[in-house]
Amino acid sequence: MNATAPERLVREFFAGADIEIDGHRPWDIQVHHERFYKRLFAGGSMALGESYMDGWWDCPALDEFFDRILKIRLDQQVKKSAKALWCSLKAAFTHSPGRFRAFDIGRRHYDIGNKLFLLMLDKWMNYSCAYWKGGEDLDAAQEAKMDLICRKLQLRPGLRLLDIGCGWGGLAAYAAQHYGVEVTGITVSREQVKLARQRNEGLPVTIDLMDYRDLKTTFNRIVSVGMFEHVGARRYRTYMRTIRRCLAPDGLFLLHTIAGNQSRRSCDPWISRYIFPNSMLPSSRQISSAAEKLLVLEDWHSFGPDYDPTLMAWHRNFTENWERIRSDYDERFFRMWSYYLLACAGSFRARRNQLWQIVFSRNGLRPGYQSVR
Repeated sequence: MNATAPERLVREFFAGADIEIDGHRPWDIQVHHERFYKRLFAGGSMALGESYMDGWWDCPALDEFFDRILKIRLDQQVKKSAKALWCSLKAAFTHSPGRFRAFDIGRRHYDIGNKLFLLMLDKWMNYSCAYWKGGEDLDAAQEAKMDLICRKLQLRPGLRLLDIGCGWGGLAAYAAQHYGVEVTGITVSREQVKLARQRNEGLPVTIDLMDYRDLKTTFNRIVSVGMFEHVGARRYRTYMRTIRRCLAPDGLFLLHTIAGNQSRRSCDPWISRYIFPNSMLPSSRQISSAAEKLLVLEDWHSFGPDYDPTLMAWHRNFTENWERIRSDYDERFFRMWSYYLLACAGSFRARRNQLWQIVFSRNGLRPGYQSVR
């Protein structure tokens, strides 16, 4: 049977990334439904993800598949092509979340079940990039990341630390136990609040369900890990104003965030619909512009490649523990979550996404800030 025009185009574009339809290498894809090609032609990246969730195609190593298509910027080539395979690839404009929409990410992602994250993450429950320079396994690498943050913030007993987007309270517990600080953590996830309070019982740690814009208290140190991605470009300046208002004159603020290589006001539509609603990745220009005249930049540390092994470790934990949680979900969720973790791993491997830790002061440290690695 002769191939249709959509099938020929799909094969042509994938061949440019050394990906073969129904090939036998780990990064080749196997198509199970003849309508896959037309669906992909019409729906772009949304259709690619949804058709995988529906079982229309498979790939033994999705991380390698995405590494190959993103490394050569296949998505950009397609959009520039006169043949335009993915006519809907460009994401719809994503508006910044208002006060009530800010809690949407908590309800739709972080509240889907603490058991899932308990089984997938490290023992401290860090849902952010580990620092593999300091550890050989996930637990050790996440502890190295938390200690790196504490040392960059120059924590010491008697200081008050604010953790914006505290997750399940792992960093708060580590900082309180190892550096003797008093910690206030805030999150927009009700499930995270419940578990974080349990896990920090007996420590000088307070966990609150709160939007960051409602903060009024002053702190010696502020940290935000993996939360800035949910702020939205139209609110970056508001975020930095909040940091300045809540940071003591001699204080330090550390921002740990996933980032992109160019300024955008949209994100991938599949990620936005199924994984992180109302989210987008900031660029270096967007971050520095938001902080201009409000904060002094002291240090900028990039270690995005470390997110690749972090995501692969999460995926390994997820798949190995699937039988323990499958009664709470379904097979479509399993495919969706695997697709999310492995697609992100491929994106960091291809250096399309970055991970930055940026240290700011309120007024500039004297005689100067000493970088920590």
